[in-house]
Amino acid sequence: MTTLRGTLSPGSPDYVYLPVEVPSGTRELRVSYTYDRNGNALDIGLFDQRGTELGGRGFRGWSGGARTEFFVRADEATPGYLPGPLGPGTWHLVLGPYTVAPQGLSYEVTVTLVPGEAGETPRPVYPPDRAGGRGRAWYRGDCHLHSWHSDGRRTPDEIAALARAAGLDFVNSSEHNTTASHAHWADAAGDELLVLLGEEVTTRNGHVLALGTEPGTFVDWRYRARDDRWGHFAHEIRRAGGLVVPAHPYGDCVGCSWKFGFGEADAVEVWNGPWTPDDELALAAWDAQLVAPARRNGDWLPAMGNSDAHRAPDVVGLPQTVVLADALTRDAILAGLRAGRSYVAESRHVDLAFTACAEDGRQTGIGERLAVPEDTPVTVRLEVSGAPRCTARLVTDQGLLYTSRPLPVSGAGTVEWRTTPARAAYVRAELRHEAALGPVPGAMAAFTNPVFLGAT
Repeated sequence: MTTLRGTLSPGSPDYVYLPVEVPSGTRELRVSYTYDRNGNALDIGLFDQRGTELGGRGFRGWSGGARTEFFVRADEATPGYLPGPLGPGTWHLVLGPYTVAPQGLSYEVTVTLVPGEAGETPRPVYPPDRAGGRGRAWYRGDCHLHSWHSDGRRTPDEIAALARAAGLDFVNSSEHNTTASHAHWADAAGDELLVLLGEEVTTRNGHVLALGTEPGTFVDWRYRARDDRWGHFAHEIRRAGGLVVPAHPYGDCVGCSWKFGFGEADAVEVWNGPWTPDDELALAAWDAQLVAPARRNGDWLPAMGNSDAHRAPDVVGLPQTVVLADALTRDAILAGLRAGRSYVAESRHVDLAFTACAEDGRQTGIGERLAVPEDTPVTVRLEVSGAPRCTARLVTDQGLLYTSRPLPVSGAGTVEWRTTPARAAYVRAELRHEAALGPVPGAMAAFTNPVFLGAT
């Protein structure tokens, strides 16, 4: 048993590495740690003898600040950590001083190496990349979820049960800075529930979902925006078949606000958990980014929403992204999200259809373009169910141009609005709950990605 002690001062490096010599014949490595919690927060993780270089070749696990102890063996490991051989050589504990108080952060780490014969490392079994589905249809999903493999308190099976109860067709595993959960989702998936695999890459300058990557894909998090490394890792996510989705970009927790820009993003998480002022800011910033590409038919950034559920009482599927996809498969769902053929709703009960139709019968839907001359009359139609007393709002590149009367108590209704491409380069819809403060918009019940209008 070895005990390592030290004190970190304000302004310490983001990550501090403590070497641990692991001899041949080690069966188990066990770690526990304590630190002065008076104004401090200290994360922890582990790299093996392959090294700590950026890219994660030696990565063996990360629990952040969620655990005070963990173990690694060949045959098993604490959730958040990867089982595998305990190769001899210099391993490293990585400490992440998340916050350091003025008096400094004193810590004590105890490492126990247990000799013995190593067990057999299990072959990972991953969930299938397709489920039964309904052919081309609208599928509901929640792509930001945490289990006990990071700082959540639910098992994958428990999350899957809650996802089914919420009417979801797909979910995405998104643990903080670890892929350890990937091999624990196979039993939770099923004919009717597609499980995508990913990671919430949790840097000091914001969080980003690596959504739907190949099983076992690890994305390093140990850099800031000033380090000019983000582009490399964004490309790694896409090379692994995934989407790059900045999460809660205006979150007010330490390190949560997104500072890397959106040039590498495939979509953005505009709505995170119950609707808050942070989401209102994210919505306004996202809407502002739609204006420039609306006329030149350039790349635009689709929006999505996820629960970021960790534990009770967090609600899985509040909100959920509803995407039009050709099938309930990984490739089809990611293609629909990337194209912005989607809307975000607070629950399974909210359904909507949003279209734009020209007088000659040409029609298009969410995430698409109705390519007609500038003076062409266009009818925008929103059909809603499951949104009692909600108000429909239509937003364009000029701002909010239409607000409906509250929907009836039944929650069903239809709104039509006529415009032209000259007046509206795009139109998107919102459903808002009644507000307590008059003109202040109420909490969101649903919103769509835009329909673009006009020839290019």
